[in-house]
Amino acid sequence: MIRYKINNIEHSVNFCKFENLGPLSNSLEKINSDKNVLLIYDNKIDNKILKNIFYELKLSGCKVFSLKSTGDKINKNEKFLFQILNFLIKNKFTKKSVVISFGGGVIGDVAALASSLYLRGTIYFSIPSTMTAIVDSCVGGKTGINYKGIINSIGTYYHPKKVFILEEVITSLPQREFIAGLAEVIKCGLIDNKKILIFLKKNKNSILNRSYNHISKLCEMTINSKIKFFRSDVYENNNRLSLNFGHTFAHAIEMALENELKKDYIRHGEAVALGILCEIYYSNKKKSKLFNFAESLFALYGLPTSLKIKNLNINNIKLVENIYKNIFLDKKKINQYPRYISLKNQGKPVINEIKDFDFINDTILKVLLN
Repeated sequence: MIRYKINNIEHSVNFCKFENLGPLSNSLEKINSDKNVLLIYDNKIDNKILKNIFYELKLSGCKVFSLKSTGDKINKNEKFLFQILNFLIKNKFTKKSVVISFGGGVIGDVAALASSLYLRGTIYFSIPSTMTAIVDSCVGGKTGINYKGIINSIGTYYHPKKVFILEEVITSLPQREFIAGLAEVIKCGLIDNKKILIFLKKNKNSILNRSYNHISKLCEMTINSKIKFFRSDVYENNNRLSLNFGHTFAHAIEMALENELKKDYIRHGEAVALGILCEIYYSNKKKSKLFNFAESLFALYGLPTSLKIKNLNINNIKLVENIYKNIFLDKKKINQYPRYISLKNQGKPVINEIKDFDFINDTILKVLLN
């Protein structure tokens, strides 16, 4: 278990099996709730796991409501947000009721936002179901929806009281989803804990074979690294911004591809891998030793290192233009210059501004389309 405090309120991350969800039922019994629970879950969740969670919730004496959705990025919008809020209002939930999200980043972010807004805050638990959510979005308190074509343009900071990471979720993830989440793990290794990178290099086979002992250790190191950045900077005014390493370019890439292809083509973690390479390249104005190391590690785990894909039928000139334009829509921008995380040496991220506009195109061409 990982414990941490935000504003003197204790939060925890629990590692458990769905056959032994004692921490979940115990947590519900200990908190001062009215026993009304809304479980918002992804329709792709394994029925066996889902049934066991319902059983545990009812065993703890809760009145259980449920709301099924899909974790596609297209649902990270105001329609889904108000669907949750309307459900809470209709069923007369109170500030002492509990909202539990069981899904990836989309369902988690929107459910958490609804929890923060309803009656100015109700009790929120998270059960992440994707690797990216497990190692990244389930902790830190970021909530949000995409609005007017801009990723996370509306959101709050609202931390889950409890997070439950299930062994069966990790071992049953589709391969692409599992690999995509490792980009956020590598990110924390690059900006902070070098032991993560060593562990990834040393234990490739065990990790890819889903050894729970290895993966749970990797998750624990990554989550602890993230907590270190946000615990003293909840509202992202300074140090916490380092966790956005790779994301200025990543979000621009995601928006450009979705706008062009009109579908969810790239996973968030895959875009983060590409964004990290772009930001290392932009930081050093060349393919540095650190760039080559990161590129080789992404390749080792099957993450993309470019957008040169044979079946990707896109006009490259238009793609470059859209990525360039989207960089200036990034939410971290506070003046005329977009901000990004510069990294020239492992473990030493620097919050910086993108001022060399011409080099943006050079970076896109040399990293993504070379």
